[in-house]
Amino acid sequence: MDPLGARSQFVEVQTLSTWERQPDPEGEETEKEYTDSLVSQEAFPSPFPYREDINRKIVLYNGDVALLNCTAIVNTSNETLTDKNPISESILLHAGPELRDELLKLNGCRTGEAKMTKGFNLAARFIIHTVGPKYKAKYRTAAESSLYSCYRNVMQLAKEQAMASVAFCVVSTTRRGYALEDATHIAFRTVRRFLENHGKSIEMVVFAVTDMEEPTYRKLLPLYYPRSEEEERASLPLIPADIGNSEGEPVVPERQIRIAEKPGSLEDDCEEETLDSDLGQVGNHAFARMEGDVDKQRKLILQGQLSDATIHKQHQRNYNRWLCRARAEDLSDIAALKALYQTGVDMCGRTVMVLVGRNIPVTLIDMEKALLYFIHVMDHITVKEYAMVYFHTLTGEHNHLDPEFLKKLYEIVDAKFKKNLRAFYFVHPSFRSKVSTWFFTRFSVSGMKEKVHHVETLQQLFTCILPEQIDIPPFVLEYDARVNGAYRPAHSSSL
Repeated sequence: MDPLGARSQFVEVQTLSTWERQPDPEGEETEKEYTDSLVSQEAFPSPFPYREDINRKIVLYNGDVALLNCTAIVNTSNETLTDKNPISESILLHAGPELRDELLKLNGCRTGEAKMTKGFNLAARFIIHTVGPKYKAKYRTAAESSLYSCYRNVMQLAKEQAMASVAFCVVSTTRRGYALEDATHIAFRTVRRFLENHGKSIEMVVFAVTDMEEPTYRKLLPLYYPRSEEEERASLPLIPADIGNSEGEPVVPERQIRIAEKPGSLEDDCEEETLDSDLGQVGNHAFARMEGDVDKQRKLILQGQLSDATIHKQHQRNYNRWLCRARAEDLSDIAALKALYQTGVDMCGRTVMVLVGRNIPVTLIDMEKALLYFIHVMDHITVKEYAMVYFHTLTGEHNHLDPEFLKKLYEIVDAKFKKNLRAFYFVHPSFRSKVSTWFFTRFSVSGMKEKVHHVETLQQLFTCILPEQIDIPPFVLEYDARVNGAYRPAHSSSL
C-alpha cells in the first residue's frame, strides 16, 4: 500500500463479494409463497436459468464507480460529453484535467454509442463513455432500443479490447426521465445475454449503485441471475413479458412485422368459409381444453359443494398457471405485432393501454400465444385502475376476434383485470361492431356494458386522454384526418 495513502480511496474489485456468494435472506419465504401457483420447472423453464458460472462474474457494489480498480468503468453523459451529473463529475474530478482534453477530441457521442478514453489518474485503465436516451412514453420503443445499445456497445467494446472487468454506473440519469426499474430490466437482461453468448473472456461485471438505487437492483437481480434453482422458480412469475430477443434487444415492431408473408393480402383472398374454419380451431387450443374443468366446478357450485373461498382459490390457481406459462414462453413474435402496448395516462392519471385491431392477424398467429401475451403484459398493469383504448380503424374480417375466444379470456383472467378496468374506449367503431359489442357486453359478460364507450373521432378521445399521452398509429391518424377532418393537437391539449 502507498505510504502516502494517495490511492487508499480506490477499491479493488477482486475484494468485492460476487452475487453468487451473497445470501438470499428471503429465499425460503419466497419459495413457499409461490409453491401453489407454480407448475414444474421442467414444463416451463425460465428464460434466465440458474448459472453459477455467470453469477460468479456479477458484483453489486454500493459506492462511487470512479473509485473502482478494474479494467474499465462506465461514464453516463450527454451527447457533447459535458453532462454535469454526479457520476460524470466524480469521474472528471478523480481522473484529472487530462480527461477533459481527451473528451474534446472525441467530438461528442451519439445516444446509444460507446466511446473509450484512458483512465488517467483513476485506478481503472479505461473509461467507456455512453449516452443514455431521454425517455418519453410516446417513444418508449426507441428509448428501450437506445438504452439496450448503451449496455450492448459497452460490453462489445470490453470484449474487443480484451478487458477482464468492467464496472457500470446506472446509465441514463434521472434528469433524462428513464424510470429506474424499467432501465434496470434492460441493463440486467442485456448483460446476461452478452455473457451467455459472447462473454467468456470477461471475468467480472460490476453494477455500481447509490443507496437510492440499490433496493431496485437487489429486487431485480434474482430475476436475471438466480442464485439457486429454488430462486429461479420463485422469480419466474416476476419476469416481464418483453425479454427481448436472444441478445436481449427489444423487439422493434417496424423491423419484425414482416414475419408473416403478405398479411394484408387476406383482405382480398380470405373468404368467410376459410375464416370460420380457422376460428373453429380456437376451441382446439390447449387453453380451451384447460377450461373443461370449469364446467365441473360450476356443477359443484350448483350442487352447493364448493364454497366461495374455494371457488376463488381454484380460479386464482388456474390464472397463476397461465401467468407462469406466459412468463416462461417466448412471445417475441406476438410482441412484434405491436397490437398491445402501454402509453401515457388519462385525465384521471390512470395508465392507458392501447389495443390495435388491425395489427392482430387472427388467422396467421397462434391465438393461444396471443392470450398468454395479453396476460403477461396486463398482469402488472391491472394491479391499479387503468383504461383501454381499442382502435377498430380499418380492420378486416381477419382481424376480428371470435366472441367465444373473448368470453374465455374474460373467464380466465384474474379478478383485478375486471375490477380495475375503469373505461374501454372503442375508437372508430362500425355499425356491425357496435351491435356485436352490445350483445357481448349484455349477454356474455357482466359489468362491462357501462365501461364501454364508442368514440367516433380522435377529437372525442382527446377529451379523455390528452394527445401527448397516447401513441396513436400513423394509419389511425391519417384515417381520422381524412374522414373527420384534421385535428389541432395544441387546441386539444387545453381540453
